[in-house]
Amino acid sequence: MSDQPARSARQPIFNIPPITGALLIANIAVHGFRTVLPDEADDRIIRLFAFFPARYTAGRWGWPAFIDPISYQFLHANLTHLFVNMLALLAFGSGVERRLGGWRMLALTISSGVAAAGAHWAAYPASALPVIGASGAISGLFGGVLRMLSRGAGGRRTGLWPLLALWIIVTVIAGQTGMPGEAGAQIAWVAHLGGFAFGLAVFGLLDRAAPPHSS
Repeated sequence: MSDQPARSARQPIFNIPPITGALLIANIAVHGFRTVLPDEADDRIIRLFAFFPARYTAGRWGWPAFIDPISYQFLHANLTHLFVNMLALLAFGSGVERRLGGWRMLALTISSGVAAAGAHWAAYPASALPVIGASGAISGLFGGVLRMLSRGAGGRRTGLWPLLALWIIVTVIAGQTGMPGEAGAQIAWVAHLGGFAFGLAVFGLLDRAAPPHSS
């Protein structure tokens, strides 16, 4: 008696959508590459590819200024920072990708990160401190997840204000307490709010453009 039907019915342990998986691998690969570099080389990467608000306020429009709003999303301060962001990427990105499709999910992620950088620049235009991490982009994905959950059974809208208020409070508190595992490092909480607001606002447009969802 063959067990082929049973085998074909098994689901993989990790069923990660392709674009979410690619972003996960890219972030881990970039961080792994940086860990083997000399400190001077890694510092140069931060100077070139992190987001610096003062770079734009002072009008220093070298080539990094055109890619920093994207490249900073792939840099992380330490393993804890990377781990927390990648865990959130798996949690939120997988659901959004299954809903929107890979390329729309990627567009939402990257553009949310750019919006996050813009919000941080608006709040701290003269800051010369580097901003790094995928948190702003992932906050946009979280905004998309909330839009997905905003309809209950039968398409009925559910109230999200308590959850929104809780998330904002937690974000602000985290911004005041700093980054875990990195003494003195601050969390760019305004960027998180900016990315979240962008994802919350734009998700509906991308969702209407997406193909019908399959179960």
